[in-house]
Amino acid sequence: MSTPSNQDSIRLDKLMVELGLASSREKAQALISSGLVTVNGEKARSSDQRVRRGTKVIVKESLPYVSRGGYKLAYALDRFQIDVKDKVALDAGASTGGFTDVLLQRGAKKVYAVDVGYGQLDVKLRNDPRVVNLERTNIRFLDSLPELVDIVTADLSFISLVLVIPKLVSLSKEHADYLLLVKPQFEAGRHQVKKGVVKDPKVHNEVLHRIVESAKSEGLSLKGIVPSPILGPAGNVEFIAWFNRLHELDSTNIPMMIEAAISESEKIKTSKEHVSD
Repeated sequence: MSTPSNQDSIRLDKLMVELGLASSREKAQALISSGLVTVNGEKARSSDQRVRRGTKVIVKESLPYVSRGGYKLAYALDRFQIDVKDKVALDAGASTGGFTDVLLQRGAKKVYAVDVGYGQLDVKLRNDPRVVNLERTNIRFLDSLPELVDIVTADLSFISLVLVIPKLVSLSKEHADYLLLVKPQFEAGRHQVKKGVVKDPKVHNEVLHRIVESAKSEGLSLKGIVPSPILGPAGNVEFIAWFNRLHELDSTNIPMMIEAAISESEKIKTSKEHVSD
């Protein structure tokens, strides 16, 4: 099959927006990366795939959330059986709003969506009166919110959770739950990250223990930890850790919980074809 030249072709994500198959290029990219798009009967390879206008593009089904990241939080809420109905939430690192969308769909009363970026939050969420859009805001330097929150979610990049956990605790109620996405590629030492990827389970173990100790120093206890059902960029394994102050866990159980999560993540890594966020 010949590849269309740049003169007579267009990026697939742009074409999908033109055809009304996606409301934005970001939404198109999410659909493509989720394997929900076919081009002339074949699974789309990438968002920047060049295609001719007139190409048969089909979306198998729509995403339930504004981004694939929503699957990660939804999975954790189900695994941990956490009910967010009528709760006030803080979503740190909201980006397009995958976590925010999940929280709202599950009945959250209000979500403070915080992100250093600008113009990223999906228009559906921007227009939702339950969302307080705090863009151009670095969570580390957010002094306060109009109220303390009941639940905290975090999906942060290029920063360690160790630096952020104290701030998250200061913005939350005593009984708050914390669901933190742990990305080893941003937690490990440079010498442990090869081409942006952390593959060594020993490094995962070290990272997770460090996060747990950091949370413990802020009065939080680990209540659960599971691997993300979706691999991160370049195939990185990620984990969702659940903390709160109301649960005192025997410290001897923590290594077993971490080992179990890492073992489960290895199965996910080998059983799933990587699709980056």
